[in-house]
Amino acid sequence: MGNLSIVTIVIIAANVIISYKGFNDFGFFEKYKFQVGPVQRGEQIRMFSSGFLHADTQHLLFNMVSLYFFADVVISNLSSIQFLLVYLGSLMVGSLLSFYFHKNEYHYSAVGASGAVSGIIYSAILLQPGMSLYMFFIPIPIPAYLFGIGYLLYSIYGMKNRIGNIGHDAHFGGAIGGYVITLLLSPWLFETNLLMIVLLALPIALLFVLKKLGKI
Repeated sequence: MGNLSIVTIVIIAANVIISYKGFNDFGFFEKYKFQVGPVQRGEQIRMFSSGFLHADTQHLLFNMVSLYFFADVVISNLSSIQFLLVYLGSLMVGSLLSFYFHKNEYHYSAVGASGAVSGIIYSAILLQPGMSLYMFFIPIPIPAYLFGIGYLLYSIYGMKNRIGNIGHDAHFGGAIGGYVITLLLSPWLFETNLLMIVLLALPIALLFVLKKLGKI
């Protein structure tokens, strides 16, 4: 983890340039952020453009550092083009899930690459479920698949309880995008990592069961 390919550099540069444009141009930020009302009026570009805007420098830095650490796992197991498909596809699925959960909230808005980055993280975990991850507040390595499951369970909890000013649904949608697109691009995973595929699908199934039951 942690190597920089050309495609990763381009994505990070695009996020930095567009985000700083938004920091300094309120009209630009308002025009391209995700917001339910304008999307319903036909401004679907916001579902894509919002993924390159950020609320502040800390928000931008967190997403880009996370991308930096996981991008190379996806690129080395797939390809640069397929990595780009996972990134952009996850961005859109994250926006679609946000729209689905907030379609009756006219003024709901969101920005950030979190959905796309979540897709890359979940893709990396699916491709390398046995890798170990280190968290700042936990002094021991965590198996990637346990982190992935815990991450989505926390996202469900965050969605249910509206925790913080965080787009938990975009995170979850991005992870779904990363999961599905990676499996479409790498069907060989069904032969080598079937158990992990099933385990990583459990939080996704749980979300839709809870939605069906009206619990979220």
